Amino acid sequence: MLYPIMTESRNLTDLSGVWKFYLDDETKKVDVTKPLETNEIMAVPGSFNDQAVFSKIRNHAGTVWYERNFSIHKKLLDQRIVLRFGSVTHKAVVYINGKYVAEHQGGFTPFEVEINDFIISEKNRITVAVNNILDHTTLPVGNYIERKNEEGKIIRKVDENFDFFNYAGIHRPVKIYTTPKEYIKDIIITYDVEGNRARIYTDVKTIGDFDQVKVTILDKEWKEVSYSVGEKTENVVENLKFWQPMNAYLYTARVETYKDGELVDIYEEPFGIRTIEVKKGKFLINGKPFYFKGFGKHEDTYINGRGLNEAANVLDLNLFKWIGANSFRTSHYPYSEEMMRLADQQGIVVIDEVPAVGLYEGFGFNFNIEEEKANTWDRMGTKEAHEQVIKELIDRDKNYACVVMWSIANEPASHEKGAYEYFKPLVKLVKDLDPQKRPTTIVNIMMATPDKDLVYNLIDVISLNRYYGWYVQTGDLKAAEEALRKELKEWEKICPNKPIVFTELGADTISGFHAIDDIPFTEEYQVRYYQTNHKVFDEFKNVVGEQVWNFADFETKVGIQRVQGNKKGIFNRAREPKMISHVMRKRWINIPNFDYKK
Repeated sequence: MLYPIMTESRNLTDLSGVWKFYLDDETKKVDVTKPLETNEIMAVPGSFNDQAVFSKIRNHAGTVWYERNFSIHKKLLDQRIVLRFGSVTHKAVVYINGKYVAEHQGGFTPFEVEINDFIISEKNRITVAVNNILDHTTLPVGNYIERKNEEGKIIRKVDENFDFFNYAGIHRPVKIYTTPKEYIKDIIITYDVEGNRARIYTDVKTIGDFDQVKVTILDKEWKEVSYSVGEKTENVVENLKFWQPMNAYLYTARVETYKDGELVDIYEEPFGIRTIEVKKGKFLINGKPFYFKGFGKHEDTYINGRGLNEAANVLDLNLFKWIGANSFRTSHYPYSEEMMRLADQQGIVVIDEVPAVGLYEGFGFNFNIEEEKANTWDRMGTKEAHEQVIKELIDRDKNYACVVMWSIANEPASHEKGAYEYFKPLVKLVKDLDPQKRPTTIVNIMMATPDKDLVYNLIDVISLNRYYGWYVQTGDLKAAEEALRKELKEWEKICPNKPIVFTELGADTISGFHAIDDIPFTEEYQVRYYQTNHKVFDEFKNVVGEQVWNFADFETKVGIQRVQGNKKGIFNRAREPKMISHVMRKRWINIPNFDYKK
């Protein structure tokens, strides 16, 4: 799927702004043939939860409605007109002028629909029903409950089976773009590298009958370096400039289609060239051992909630540069295309994760669940949703150089019977669909120790979420150090040729809490917690990265384990540094991106 841009042949309109909003309490049926009867408003993009203030909206489970008017310039009515949503969390049903046009399940990937048959030359009205219900068939997984009150009204509730707030709404931009009736549908870019020379293969998908498809490769200065003709082409680039971590170089593939000598459609796709290989316990980028320094993070800011906040994205990546980070994981769902494009431009390495979180019956903070009572893979009906989001994510992100690995799930019950059978076809699906054949991982939960995990042989990289010294051995860092070292020895024994990345570790820390002793929640304890982990990491050659949990404090559901959310951030939610940020900066600036452990 191509990101919407404006070119000589394409027009673009952004529908971001203030929309009408209606909370559906199910007391009366919404008539989509008429304008919404409401005085409520809501900003798009953005979560409705925090904007609304009132509890009945913030904690609403079920459907809400958005609506706005739009017009199409009359000169564009003979073009193909497409309505595109960056994401709607978690289900959208879309109407134009009272007529159903499309629906989409899944809150973190884009969808679009041609609307020529539904619009008029005057004012048009778009109405969107947004539903935030999650259950055991959706990703993420939620525990859905409904009951009737005394009046017989259905009361709905979603108990998140994951540790972040179930923000909902129209979270990413809504755009209308146009193309010619015959157009470029998609562009797939792959390449082979031979020294400082690359063969670039472009596979252009078109709709229509063209006399010629021309592909021109442009360098960063917009100078032509190669061109070829055909829907499937090969271009050679000499004196190759690699896309490097923290030193991005992007080429552009300009694709033009012609008919009867006239230019019909044009699209420009930026891309970087880099190689990835997993070999002898190393993760190689451009042939050199790479060390991941960075974070798990969330799309989570004040007021916007999970809604796109481009200023926050820029700030976050500048904080990455300050602290010496080079990477992040899109925990626990695909991030906005705007963030991915920013990472591509800035040289930030990304582990791209689907929203497969909560694949664990009775998720909580108790790491001593009796295994004989667990039956996650009998209860979950997420296979169809999992396949769908893998297809949609790879379709969206396939050309990004910043994406170096696919994460197929976060903390599933991979130690329970049925896990291997569930994940084997999903790993194959990723391998089959990804044109660049990137490595895969499944992020491992603490209970899935080396002697119990059932899926490690399916994946290329071992990704560990470990909380020794926090959820277990709490306050006892000596015992935590010993336990972590013991487990890593076991992983290296059974997987000697697989690199290990720590994708989560952390300790909740309240800014301004201090103590001399090892007292959890204090800034000093967070520092000593990380120093203990770092000491062990540096002892193992196969440990090739540390992405700490979390970049910044973030909102969660209400619970006595949380103090206005999860406080494991290196920065607080306002992006102010905690004491640990300075310690981390000193460590990471002194760790090179490459060849840290030769």
